[in-house]
Amino acid sequence: MLMVLVLGLSVLALAVAWGLRGYVLRQDNGTADMRKISDAGMYVAVRSNIRTASAARSSLNKALQIALRGGAVSGLFVVAMSLFGVGLLYTVLEALHFEPTKIPLMIVGYGFGASFVALFAQLGGGIYTKAADVGADLVGKVEAGIPEDDPRNPAVIADLVGDNVGDCAGRGADLFESTAAENIGAMILGSGLALANPGVFSPAQVVGLMLFPLVARAFGLVASIIGVLLVKASEDEDPMHALNRGYMWTAVLAAAGFVGGTYWLLNPPAFPAAWWHFALCGVIGIATSIAFVYITQYYTEYRYRPVKSIAAASVTGPATNIIAGFAVALECTALPTFTISAAIIASYKLGASSGLAHAGLFGTAVATMGMLGTAAYILAMDTFGPITDNAGGIIEMSHQPEAIRKRTDRLDAVGNTTKALTKGYAIGSAALAAFLLFSAYLDEVALLGSPLAAVDISKPEVFVGGLLGAMLVFWFSALAISAVTKAAVSVIQEVRRQFQADPGILKGTSRPDYGRAVDIVTVGALKAMVAPGLLAVGMPIVVGLVFKVLFHVGAETVAAFLMVGTIGGILMATLLNNGGGAWDNAKKFIETGEYGGKGSPTHKAAVVGDTVGDPFKDTAGPSLHVLIKLLSTVTLVLAPLFV
Repeated sequence: MLMVLVLGLSVLALAVAWGLRGYVLRQDNGTADMRKISDAGMYVAVRSNIRTASAARSSLNKALQIALRGGAVSGLFVVAMSLFGVGLLYTVLEALHFEPTKIPLMIVGYGFGASFVALFAQLGGGIYTKAADVGADLVGKVEAGIPEDDPRNPAVIADLVGDNVGDCAGRGADLFESTAAENIGAMILGSGLALANPGVFSPAQVVGLMLFPLVARAFGLVASIIGVLLVKASEDEDPMHALNRGYMWTAVLAAAGFVGGTYWLLNPPAFPAAWWHFALCGVIGIATSIAFVYITQYYTEYRYRPVKSIAAASVTGPATNIIAGFAVALECTALPTFTISAAIIASYKLGASSGLAHAGLFGTAVATMGMLGTAAYILAMDTFGPITDNAGGIIEMSHQPEAIRKRTDRLDAVGNTTKALTKGYAIGSAALAAFLLFSAYLDEVALLGSPLAAVDISKPEVFVGGLLGAMLVFWFSALAISAVTKAAVSVIQEVRRQFQADPGILKGTSRPDYGRAVDIVTVGALKAMVAPGLLAVGMPIVVGLVFKVLFHVGAETVAAFLMVGTIGGILMATLLNNGGGAWDNAKKFIETGEYGGKGSPTHKAAVVGDTVGDPFKDTAGPSLHVLIKLLSTVTLVLAPLFV
C-alpha cells in the first residue's frame, strides 16, 4: 500500500508537470521579432522564455506566473522522477523476495549514478554558462559600451543558452541527485534503526520505517504543486514577495504532511511518544530550509547591507569592489554554519530522546527529509531565474519599449535572487545530507565487520586522510574556475575579432556570427570538465586503497577524508555561492540608477566584480554541492574495497 501511494503521487506530480507544460505552451508567443530571437538559440531548450516575454508586455503578474509554472515543469519532473526511480527499484527487489532491510544498501548504486551524472551536468553547464557570460559582459558592456543582451554582441546567444544549460539542466541534475541519494541514505538508517530495536517494530512497521523518506517526499511534492499554483502578485508588488508567499504555503503544507507521516509510520506501540519527536525533527528541517532562504536573500539582495556595501565600494574602482565582495563572501559563511549546526544537534537530540535505541542519527535523517520536502518548489524558483533572464534578453533584442524592459528587469533581479537562494538551499541540504550519508557509511562499514565507534584523527594516517579531503575541495575549485578562464578568453578573443573584422556589427547593419561563440563554449566545457571530474571520483578511491594496503586503516581514513572534505566543501561552496550572488546584485543595484547608473565608471567597476563572481556562483560553488554528495555515494558504493 505504501509503495502504491508513493508511486501514485509521483505519477500525479508528473501529470501536473505535463499539465503546466501545456498551460505555458498555450500562452501567446510574442511578436515576429521576438520569435526570431527565440528561435536563434533557445526554442528547443526552453519554451517558457518567449511566453514570459510576451506576457510582460501587458502584465507583471502574468509573466511571473508563466515563468514560475514553466520552472515548475522542471522542478516537479525532476523530484518526481527521482522518487519514482527509487520506489520502482525497491518494488522490483521486493518482488524478487530480497530481505526488505537489505534492499536500501542494494540500491546505493542508483544514488552513485545520479551523483556521477550530476557532477558533469553541473560542472559542464557551469563552465559553459559562465565562459559565455564573462566573454559577453567584458567585451560588450565594458569595452564596447553596449547594453546587456544587445543583439550586436556575438556572444549574446551563447550567454542566453548558457543560462538554461547551467541553471536549468545543471541544478535539475543536482537536486535529482540530492533527493535520490538522501532517500536511499535515510532508508539505510531506517533499516539500521529497525535492526537496533529488535521486537519493537512489526514486519509491516519495519517496511513503513524504511519507506517513510519516500512517503515524506511524496507529500512534499503535493505541497509544492499547491504552493506553485497559489503564487499571484499585484502589478506594483515586489515579485519576490509573491514567491515567498508561495514558498511559505509549501513549507506549511509540507510540515503538515510530515506530522501526519510520522504519526502514521513512526509510531511504535512500545514508544508512543516517538512519533512527535521525529515530527519535530522534520519541522526543524523545514525551518532550516526557510532560514537558508532568508539568509541567502540577506546576503544577495540589494535591499540589504552586504550588497549595498559592495556597490558603494565600486565608486573607487574594480579593486575595492573585489575586496568588499570577497569580504562579504567570507562573512556569509557564519550564519549558515550556525544554522546547520543547530539543526544537526537539535534533530539528533530529539531523535535520541524518542526512547528508541540509536535513533539520534535517524532524527537527523528525518530533518534532512524535512529540508528537502520543498525541493520541487525551490527548483521551480531556480528555473524561474534563467526563464526571466532570457525573457529580458528577448525583450532587449527585439527592441521592445523601455517600460517593458523595466518590467522584465524587475523579474530578472528577482530571478538572480531565486538562483542565489536555491544555491543556498542546495548547500544547506547537502550539509545535512552529507551527515546522513556519512552515518550511512559508518553503518555499512559496521555491517561489513569493521565497526567504527569513532574516527580517531589523532592517528597520523587518519589525520592525513582528513587533510587530503580538505585539499580536494580547493583543488577541485581551482580546476573549475580555471576552466572558465580558458573558455572565456577564447570567447573574448572571438568577440573582439568579429567587431574588428566587421564594423557593421556595432553599427547594427551586420549580423554577428552567434554560432561561433556557441561552438567555442560547448567544446571548451566538454574538454575542461574531464580533469575535475576524474579528480572527484578517483581521489577517494585512491586514498582508501593506498591507506588500506600500506597502513591497514582504509575505512577509517576514508571516513576522515569524507568528514573533513564535507566540512571544507560546505564552507567553500557557501563562500562562492553567496559571494558571487552579492557581486552580481551589486551590479544590478547600480543599474537601477544608483552611483551613476548604467555606463558610469562605477557600473564598469561593478561589471568587473560581477565577472569575477560569475565562476564562483555558477561553476565552482554549485559543483561543490555535487562533489560533497558524490564523495559520500562513492564511499558508500565502494566501502567493501576499504575494509
